[in-house]
This record gives sequence, C-alpha cells and structure tokens, in this order.
Amino acid sequence: MTGRVIRIERVSSRGGVVEEPVVTAKGYRLADPAHGKHKHHAENATHVRTLHEAAALIGKGFSIWMGARGKRASLIAPKSLRIVHAGDAQAG
Repeated sequence: MTGRVIRIERVSSRGGVVEEPVVTAKGYRLADPAHGKHKHHAENATHVRTLHEAAALIGKGFSIWMGARGKRASLIAPKSLRIVHAGDAQAG
C-alpha cells in the first residue's frame, strides 16, 4: 500500500474499545526489537512525530504503544496491527 497513513489499528482490540497509538509530548512511542526483552522500558523508547514515520518503523519490526479511554496502554506487536492508508477500502 502507498499513500498517506491515516490510521494505525489494533487487529483485535481489548474489550470492544477502539485502541489508538499513544501520543506523548515527544510523539508516538515505539519499541525497538533490538532491545529484546527490555524493549518496553521507557529509556529504550523511540519517538516519532507522524503516523507515517510510526508505520515505517512498524514495517521494520517495531512495536507501538496503544491505548483507549479507561484502558492502560500496552505494547502491540507489528503482527497485531493494520496500517490504513488514504484510499484504502477500509478507510471509508
């Protein structure tokens, strides 16, 4: 797929809520697989400003923190994510 990334979705959200990527003051927070079992630690976080940048890193194996109102954020692996681009049939 090509085009502007408009959404990153969790394939199976918890408890029927819609989870979205968590945005911090530094941007979207991702975890580098190179850090192995320590990738979830805050000091190992990678931050990017746009969904497009986040999607590019997810394509390289990075996980992303996602959450919803009333649900604690959790780290979601790339295999459990769907990247939605402008013009995708799912975007409508």
